[in-house]
Amino acid sequence: MEAKKLETLKQLAAGIAAQFGSKCEVVIHEVNSSHSDHSIVHIENGHVSGRKVGDGASQIVLDQLMHQDKQPQDHLCYLTRTRDGKILKSSSLYIRNNRGNVVAIFSINYDVSGLMMMQQELGAILDTRDKTQSEPEKIINVNNVLDELIEQSVALVGKPVALMNKEDKVRAIQFLNQSGAFLVTKSGDKVAKYFGISKYTLYSYIDSNKQQEEKKHG
Repeated sequence: MEAKKLETLKQLAAGIAAQFGSKCEVVIHEVNSSHSDHSIVHIENGHVSGRKVGDGASQIVLDQLMHQDKQPQDHLCYLTRTRDGKILKSSSLYIRNNRGNVVAIFSINYDVSGLMMMQQELGAILDTRDKTQSEPEKIINVNNVLDELIEQSVALVGKPVALMNKEDKVRAIQFLNQSGAFLVTKSGDKVAKYFGISKYTLYSYIDSNKQQEEKKHG
């Protein structure tokens, strides 16, 4: 990301945080597939989610890295939840360069935990546009994203690793690959160890999935 663009975003972040106070967190993520494990380049009021500059990407950033061929739309006024249970009203804006490529994600997270108890009186300020959500989305650092994705892969198969056969492990690893788990630094080592296979076997499972997809679309 250009230094001038980053400085402009920092200025906006400081202004928004000052306007809305200490419960308003503003985060600038640099979208770079080689730095997903420390994508936060600036943050105001990081105590809201407990994050700091240099921390890893959230799931929304990993999703962007996995689908850079698409043109995501700004996601405004939705709910997220921190690991310690705070409910945040959030908006994420995609910042593009002159070629139209997403280079940063500008996120605003306002802690509305206390206001949730006053929702009837303050319904207007708490109204969310995304009516399809049943549960708030989690804000998770990249170090926790991999753990959660592994848990989801095991739940998908429906049995513990000790009882999985080869087909089960292939299914779980294909899920991890499609979910962007291997964008996380050194994720291959952790996944291979978790499923009790070698890294060679791990990559053979991933390659077999790619070959199957190519045959489908070939």
